[in-house]
Amino acid sequence: MLIIPVKEGEAIDRALKRFKRKFDRTGAMKQLRSRKQFNKPSVVNRKQKQKAIYVQGLRTQEES
Repeated sequence: MLIIPVKEGEAIDRALKRFKRKFDRTGAMKQLRSRKQFNKPSVVNRKQKQKAIYVQGLRTQEES
């Protein structure tokens, strides 16, 4: 549960923006969407490996 203290005289829009930012950082929606369907462990590992290869490629491009 997220708790966002609203200061005296603070606009509700600003507090709502802080709440949304904090909620995004928790990764709750990402986790909820990933739990919607079952992925085999081999598929999850393959995706992680592909992502690691992609990121490594980006890093090598930055260095050169």
